[in-house]
Amino acid sequence: MTENAQRKAELLAHPVEHIDIASFDGRVIIDAWEKMSFTSRDAARAARILEAAVADPNCAVILTLAGSTSAGGCMHVWRDMVRNNMVDAIVSTGASIVDMDFFEALGFKHYQAREIPDDRELRDLYIDRIYDTYIDEEELQACDHILGDIADSLPAKPISSRAYIKAMGKWLSEGNAKKEGSLVQECYEHGVPIFVPAFSDCSAGFGLVKHQVERMKAGKPYLSIDSVADFRELTDIKIKAGTTGLFMVGGGVPKNFAQDTVVCAEILGEEVDMHAYAVQITVADVRDGACSSSTLKEACSWGKVDVALEQMVYAEATTVAPVIVSDVFHRGSWKTRKRHRFGDMFED
Repeated sequence: MTENAQRKAELLAHPVEHIDIASFDGRVIIDAWEKMSFTSRDAARAARILEAAVADPNCAVILTLAGSTSAGGCMHVWRDMVRNNMVDAIVSTGASIVDMDFFEALGFKHYQAREIPDDRELRDLYIDRIYDTYIDEEELQACDHILGDIADSLPAKPISSRAYIKAMGKWLSEGNAKKEGSLVQECYEHGVPIFVPAFSDCSAGFGLVKHQVERMKAGKPYLSIDSVADFRELTDIKIKAGTTGLFMVGGGVPKNFAQDTVVCAEILGEEVDMHAYAVQITVADVRDGACSSSTLKEACSWGKVDVALEQMVYAEATTVAPVIVSDVFHRGSWKTRKRHRFGDMFED
């Protein structure tokens, strides 16, 4: 083993282990937090709102993901929300779905950065750093190539990110997954659509660029991602669902994209209600005038979110989200929910 290989092995020696919401009872913590103040009480109210959304037989729940919680150990939290019928659609950044979840489905791992040397050394070793988490760049590039191969197998036309991610899930489900039970595969199997509005802003972008360049050189048509189709399809889901709840981890594009479906439906002449339930977990604040695309109360002025059952939780998501979701899991309302299978609405 070369010196560089040995050093790389030393740094990539401690895989991130994903928390299991069934292994502890979040109800105990939420019940205690409810009797406290500050962020604890906010998080307890958020758990009550998510539980109410899951328990409402007329409500469809949309999960939005931004940030690196999946790499940080929450990957199975989101997976288990789908597996246990607590989520009906997902809107996410590309990294959470591709660079993290699909990446691990291929048998690769994320690693704890127990030592953080000069980042130039990491670059020389082909190790990418996500705060205190490592990912092997060589493995990530292998993921890029597979994504290009999936693009090659699809019709050469514009499609939504949902349709492409569905193809990713199908590919995994057909026996190609090295790690069973990824979020992408679970969503495919349970008819839960995943939307990534800025799809090229992740590892998938490299694979798709490679696909397009090679097709262009060969004088052949190529696949592209249609973000307008994403917006139209998610709005169709909002129209069909009627009552909706949002569980938002982070903010940014996924949060605003999901909220905007109410306005888009109105533009289309459809009478729809604002999102009835809404929780956002974020470390952003209002000093920059945005709070990663507005507080939930502010969103009410745009006709997006009702203020009766909304809660902002100002906390780092890997600390509070597993507790909130564990609470809802152990209360068990999901056991009698119908599966909406919104993914079956679309012909691909």
